[in-house]
Amino acid sequence: MILKRRRYLIVILVFFLAPLALPSQELHSAPLPKSSEEMLKKLKLSPSILADIDKELELPRDWIEKARKEGKVRVIGGGDASKVRPSLAPFRERYPFIDVEYSHADRVARTVKTLVAYRAGRIVTDVLDSLGGDVYQYKQANALDDLRMIPGLRNISDDAKDPNGHWTGVHTKYWCMTYNTKLVKKEDVPRKWEDLITNPRWRGGKLALGNRPNLWSLMLWNPKGEKWVKDYLYRLFTEVRPQLRKEGLNALPELVAAGELDAVLPAPDSTTYRLVLLGAPVGYACPEPIPVAVEEAAILRGAPNLYSARVFVNWWLSKEGQIAGFAHGSSTPAHKDLLRAEFIPFADQILGKEVSYREPGLELDVWPKLEEYWNNLWLKGSGGK
Repeated sequence: MILKRRRYLIVILVFFLAPLALPSQELHSAPLPKSSEEMLKKLKLSPSILADIDKELELPRDWIEKARKEGKVRVIGGGDASKVRPSLAPFRERYPFIDVEYSHADRVARTVKTLVAYRAGRIVTDVLDSLGGDVYQYKQANALDDLRMIPGLRNISDDAKDPNGHWTGVHTKYWCMTYNTKLVKKEDVPRKWEDLITNPRWRGGKLALGNRPNLWSLMLWNPKGEKWVKDYLYRLFTEVRPQLRKEGLNALPELVAAGELDAVLPAPDSTTYRLVLLGAPVGYACPEPIPVAVEEAAILRGAPNLYSARVFVNWWLSKEGQIAGFAHGSSTPAHKDLLRAEFIPFADQILGKEVSYREPGLELDVWPKLEEYWNNLWLKGSGGK
């Protein structure tokens, strides 16, 4: 009788405790936010792509409690607010106690004025997106918090984040050339950088040039060498004589789409892709090696909403945050598991080609020399203006 009772108790314990012994990946995950379900449906992606999202979003409990008390996070970025804000819907569903205040600003307002304010003792944002070439000025001012304790940082490859944790890539950007498909013949689309110099079709103002050499020619320095880059730029300015434009790099592809420009260099893949989705007559050409940069984001040291900022950045670096950025803003993910054709606009122009990243060393050691050389060419080409 006693033996039967023991067996009965064992059966009951096995029945009730067996689920606790299952590996975590076999347990049911929490339901996805409705906005994430809609996002995946729009992209025709299986929900299984976010099967490990609960694991990715695990955080220290005290971070959540402190973030709840802070109640908000301020983000300044270069992205179009009408595209960025809808991408934050999954975050708002997961963390309804954190109000995200996103503000769009151009480069001067975003990076220069924010740093001036910081040095004056005013912290105007918690998270700063799109630092670009100004990241080293922030480092010199000791203005950046250490991100290495954020779990989501492990989702980003080493060449797309700062080894000391001062910044992390949140999106991958390819900086190639946008052209008007009605004005440019397929055979004139450059396959190599030299084609822009040797093909007379691009001379006489047919090519527009933006004043941001750090977004493309800087990345050609390592694979091509200093002499090649300087010779190339000299010939570009003196022989090709492109239009020297001062508009923002998101506005220039729109001028190409309107037929006011034949082509523009450099141009972001995401902006061009959005125009394609709208039916604009634009194409994207990526000569080799392809200049690649990551869009750097950071948390300001001393940010008043530090824990809300960490929760936000951790989500931003997750597959859910990265896919949301792609779904609403055509932003190519930086998450190392999402560098796949379905998340790369113009994958036919990019995958399988040689790429060259904008490395931290380039900005520190090479950029001052290249900037001086470029500025001399730019001033001469624009009549000293």
